Parts: sequence; C-alpha cells; structure tokens
Amino acid sequence: PRKASANLKKHGISFEEAKSVFYDESAKLISDPDHSEDEDRFILLGVSHSLRVILVCHCYRSEGNVIRVISARKATVKETKTYKR
Repeated sequence: PRKASANLKKHGISFEEAKSVFYDESAKLISDPDHSEDEDRFILLGVSHSLRVILVCHCYRSEGNVIRVISARKATVKETKTYKR
C-alpha cells in the first residue's frame, strides 16, 4: 500500500491502472537486467484502461504465479513510439 500510494503521488499512476496494462494484447515485454541482481525484472509497455501508454516495471514471484508491480509511470515520447511499432 505505501509503495502504491508513493507511486501515485510521484507519477500520477495508480497500481490499479498499471495492472490494466497486462490485459493489452499489444503490450511489449522487455527484460530489465540492469536494475536488479536479486530478481529478474521486466518492463511492460502498453495501454492502460485509461487509454494512456504506461511503462510498468515488475517481476514474477514463483509462489502462486504472482506479478509484483515495482513502479509505473507514463511512457516517454520515445517509449510511446516503441509501443506503436
């Protein structure tokens, strides 16, 4: 809950909106090995239920096939172009 509220305050994106990107069939999944040595992190670039292009940093937890959202923010212009390709 603290991480989610901090993300909302900093980036204006709720974790609920971030989760909706996982339903975008055109979303781009990108490996993100540079940001953690302890876990495999990924970036999902896609459109949220609010029709915004969002970048969601996340990892997969083995217990119960859980996805842990680390952070989410509005995509940059360059990232939006990557999504639209």
